[in-house]
Amino acid sequence: MADEVLRLENICKSYAIGTPAETEVLHGIDLNLKKGEFCALIGPSGSGKSTLLNIVGLLDRPTSGKLYLDGEDTTTLDEAALTRLRGHSIGFVFQYHHLISAFTALENVMMPMLLENGRPNAAMRVKACELLENVGLTQWQDHLATNMSGGQQQRVAIARALALQPSLVLADEPTGNLDTKSANAVFELMRHVGATSGTTFLFVTHNMSLAKQCDRTVELVDGRIVGEK
Repeated sequence: MADEVLRLENICKSYAIGTPAETEVLHGIDLNLKKGEFCALIGPSGSGKSTLLNIVGLLDRPTSGKLYLDGEDTTTLDEAALTRLRGHSIGFVFQYHHLISAFTALENVMMPMLLENGRPNAAMRVKACELLENVGLTQWQDHLATNMSGGQQQRVAIARALALQPSLVLADEPTGNLDTKSANAVFELMRHVGATSGTTFLFVTHNMSLAKQCDRTVELVDGRIVGEK
């Protein structure tokens, strides 16, 4: 489908293959995400959420099954091609923001563009300024990350994740370290970004109040999808 961003077909993942300790942690995962969809992935600790997110993020390969990103079968790609596709098509927002504390908000947002192009230019700065404006941090763009609140730092992390205009953003417990007010604000920001830009979000959370506000909720238990709402 033209608006399909992600498709997983019978994804399985095993560790210690061929040894007595061989363990399958994902069992035949099927999942489709469309352009602009905001999907929560929920489940208890040890259910396989992190393993699945690593596979979707092209940080790990499945043992079997197929993963299509923007229509491309990623299971046929070599490591260099996976790295290029990951850089262009996937943004990451983690529970801890992973900003460079000695850099300003603007410099942190520019970092993916610098890695892509090798040297800074005026267009990168303009783009970074626009992204920070979109997350409500224009007046903070020249502040060091270390001097910002947790909620502000997470907003910078969201702007950075969008720097290369990815079609898919993976958010792993992005509100987990925040107080309730900041968590709700960050969640609403991500929802707004998805709605206005058409970016697809896969949002891992233990916060059921937030999960219920997503377009879809996918529940993972013992490495299997057991329900969708």
